[in-house]
Amino acid sequence: MATWNIGNVEITKVLEMEKHWPFSALLPGADEVIDDYDWLRPDFVTEEGRMKLSIHALVVESEGLTIIVDTCCGNSKQRPGATPFDNLQTDFIGELGRCGYRPEDIDVVISTHLHVDHVGWNTKLVDESWVPTFPNADYLFLKTELEHWSSEPQHYGPVFEDSVQPILDAEMATIIDTDYRITSEIGLELTAGHTPGHVSVTINSENESALITGDMTHHPVQFAKPDLASSADWRQDMSTATRYEAYERWSDGRLVIGTHFAGRTAGTLVAEGNGWRFEAI
Repeated sequence: MATWNIGNVEITKVLEMEKHWPFSALLPGADEVIDDYDWLRPDFVTEEGRMKLSIHALVVESEGLTIIVDTCCGNSKQRPGATPFDNLQTDFIGELGRCGYRPEDIDVVISTHLHVDHVGWNTKLVDESWVPTFPNADYLFLKTELEHWSSEPQHYGPVFEDSVQPILDAEMATIIDTDYRITSEIGLELTAGHTPGHVSVTINSENESALITGDMTHHPVQFAKPDLASSADWRQDMSTATRYEAYERWSDGRLVIGTHFAGRTAGTLVAEGNGWRFEAI
């Protein structure tokens, strides 16, 4: 279990699974440059040169609220367009418990965006129906993101139908804009490009700062080469521009916590050459 403290805020990583994929599956061209950056190994690249990709949630405790950011893939979800996530049976809820949390303890659910591996545990299958996994939570959906995916079918299967619509039907959702404050310490930052309404989560407490990237950065090699766009990006030109602008600001010493970073998931950015080096902690 990995935990970080930012002032009065505590952030805990809850792992669902780790995958090792060829870079070509998600970041075409990255395999041509990974050997230029020795700091990528061993946390982020295997000995064979494959990408280490972690699927995890982050639980954030702030001002009496327990917030979960991105709920991973979920069990029993039919994902014919995303074979590694199809009909999974993981022990995510068990891992959540080992980290000290029950589903009933979660007060707020926030998704950086509504892709297959970020909303799956919003719901669970009970008697052939999808019901909210976190019965006491307020599920926050970004308006732009919700509007896009409610009319734009995902390529990975019925993600909206089994992981978002049941929350709306249960009247457990709050539709928000990017200026929404979860607490005085926890906010959002628009980092569009991967999806239209993609956000990163900002944390500021006691003069300390951190952020949770979401998928505007899938892998730390993108810090060194921000123009390495994901094949899953909605607008690669926009996601690339977002990375350059964000990394410039984020290299101020704040803690950067990767939504898909394996190994040492958090660190700081240091300018190096035409990009940045990720100094994991």
